[in-house]
Amino acid sequence: MKKKLFYTVFIVSLFLNVVLVAHVGYEYYKNRRNKDIFRLNAYAWANSQLKAPEFDENRVVFIGNSITENWVHVRYRFFVDNNYVCRGIGGQTSSLLLLRFRHDVIDLHPKIVVINAGINDIGEKTGEYDPVFTMDNIKSMAELADANDIKVILTSVLPCKGHGWEPITEVPEKIDALNEKIKAYATMKNFCYVDYNTPMRDEVFGMIPAYSLDGLHPNEEGYKVIMEPLIQKAINDILEQTDKTE
Repeated sequence: MKKKLFYTVFIVSLFLNVVLVAHVGYEYYKNRRNKDIFRLNAYAWANSQLKAPEFDENRVVFIGNSITENWVHVRYRFFVDNNYVCRGIGGQTSSLLLLRFRHDVIDLHPKIVVINAGINDIGEKTGEYDPVFTMDNIKSMAELADANDIKVILTSVLPCKGHGWEPITEVPEKIDALNEKIKAYATMKNFCYVDYNTPMRDEVFGMIPAYSLDGLHPNEEGYKVIMEPLIQKAINDILEQTDKTE
């Protein structure tokens, strides 16, 4: 009887320990995953290595998601040669960009910030898509920059069909609607708006295959042929206007 009771207690104890280990493992994975999503201090060391800009230095910071992060990996010389600073983090939505906007943009004292946000909101990476909430985050970033004498360039969300995002639907329509809001807001606030979407989209509102790795992210041609000339013209125009007024 005692032997049977011992085995019963042992089996129950073993089962509870397995459940506990599984629970702890899941919580660890969940917390680690969330840390990977937020990554608020991902650029802490890189930021600490940046000296304060010289008086005549034209520092420009690009903030965004993987489309921005990949850019510096694929076209490193574009950033280095032009004194552009990349602060993109893959998977981030507009709310996460806003959370780190002060230490990854404002505290670097650039003359210009280039903001690209929205595709991961539409992809529901951190919750159900709310276009008003997304637009409010974009406005907050732009207005924080403006309040700190940083010129603002707002850029369109790139074209995407949303393949593999099921059950998320009407991705191109959501992108177009958000881009219209970004453009209208930029016009109202006299901020620069750069449209990457129109020259990169095909007849079915996805990204032209020649410019894309996977229908979502640009390849080297997409950056080099379309995005770089557009953004560089916008940056140079702003710098030229700034020089005339100083």
